[in-house]
Amino acid sequence: MKRLVVSELDHLRELERIVRAVVGAAGDEGWLEYGPDPEDATPLQRAVNEVARKILYYHFPGDGCLDEERERPELKLVGVAILRPEAMPAGMEETYEQACLRLGVEARPEGWALWNTWGDDGQVKVTMVVAAVDTTEGLLWHWSRGREFNPVTPLPSQVALIHHGWHAHMIFSPWGVRRLGLRGQP
Repeated sequence: MKRLVVSELDHLRELERIVRAVVGAAGDEGWLEYGPDPEDATPLQRAVNEVARKILYYHFPGDGCLDEERERPELKLVGVAILRPEAMPAGMEETYEQACLRLGVEARPEGWALWNTWGDDGQVKVTMVVAAVDTTEGLLWHWSRGREFNPVTPLPSQVALIHHGWHAHMIFSPWGVRRLGLRGQP
């Protein structure tokens, strides 16, 4: 079998992906510890805990890490789009002002984020128009590195409107790619 040749950067990205999967599995099993290791931790647990403490992580508002965010449930997103006066998503031919008018929101200088998800039944497609542009940028940072990451549910004051259907060209989340079957052929 021919061995695939990858660049050093791609090799490091693949290692990071695997390390994050190991840390995630330890968290799912309930023994991952970011603080001091418990006295009864095994050598493997101590090593995984150390890796978890050292791995690069980008924090942003709405990532669920702050105490006041921990009570808010995670929101699974299919994808997102950011609308700004100076930059619209690729493929959208309307201006920022036209998009805001169509969505029924004011044209704010800081822009809007569109969060595409499903309703409570898991079938109805919905778009949340939210003021959480900085949260959306944090999501995109993680997603661009292949990291599955979902924000906490936005505060009611951050949600301008919720629309039936998906209302913009979106950047898909890793979860959305899997849910929609968009991974392509190996």
